[in-house]
Amino acid sequence: MIIRPPSEAGSILLQVTLGCSHGKCGFCGAYLEKRFDIKARETWLADIEFAARNCRRQRRVFLCDGDAMILPQSQLVDILTVIRERLPWVTRVGTYANAKSLDRKSDAELRHLRELGLGIVYMGLESGDDEILKAMNKNGDSAFIVAQGRRVKAAGLKLNVTVINGLGGVERSLVHARETARALSAMDPDQIGALSLMLVPGTPLHDRFERGEFVLPDAFTILTEIRELVAGLTLSRGLFLANHASNYLPLKVRLPSGREKALALIDQALVGETALRSEAARRL
Repeated sequence: MIIRPPSEAGSILLQVTLGCSHGKCGFCGAYLEKRFDIKARETWLADIEFAARNCRRQRRVFLCDGDAMILPQSQLVDILTVIRERLPWVTRVGTYANAKSLDRKSDAELRHLRELGLGIVYMGLESGDDEILKAMNKNGDSAFIVAQGRRVKAAGLKLNVTVINGLGGVERSLVHARETARALSAMDPDQIGALSLMLVPGTPLHDRFERGEFVLPDAFTILTEIRELVAGLTLSRGLFLANHASNYLPLKVRLPSGREKALALIDQALVGETALRSEAARRL
């Protein structure tokens, strides 16, 4: 199964790595059955040749799987160079990245990747609360993740950051919202993708839930959390999306101009004036 961002649905999906280089986040079930590996050059070359023959309508490429940025600089340069040569109609290449893999790239290397066609980086913050990040076994604290996100933007790349509502459970719900708003404001991404927590069997977080150590927030608590997050965000300009299928209330907010309208919509939902997505309709 290929994992890619919703906004890359129409892209050429080029698998250059398999799985995730970290693969230890407590909430994540995306790569439970995938051991991290790097695809052989002849494999992705053959895939690019297939795309050259059959994908002339697609204008974007997404490098799969969970963290292609972990590849050595020389390999990323090779991949982007071949894409430029064999798929000259492609206007943007995107990839997932985590803070660890970005930290391994110098500022000059990030700028070079942008010059070769890399246009957007998708990175998971998940939470701005260091206690939650530690509990979820994320690689690095919020300051480290924010610093790497700022380096992405400084290199001229677009930055899309993912957060997970509900990740602090009931106990740290509002702390999670406020600290996440603080971290996002410091990072100032171009786009924020907000998911709402759905527990995946086989993950450490699901095991904690089964043992009664983690209380899963209900729809009202998560909506209250999202309201706190949106109210606390200070972006120069950006898009806040909570339209993933995991969310109870789909939101698309242009910040800062759309904040008040979004808060009013959330308030309507909190008092029952707007219907929510049912549990049965929610998806990962």
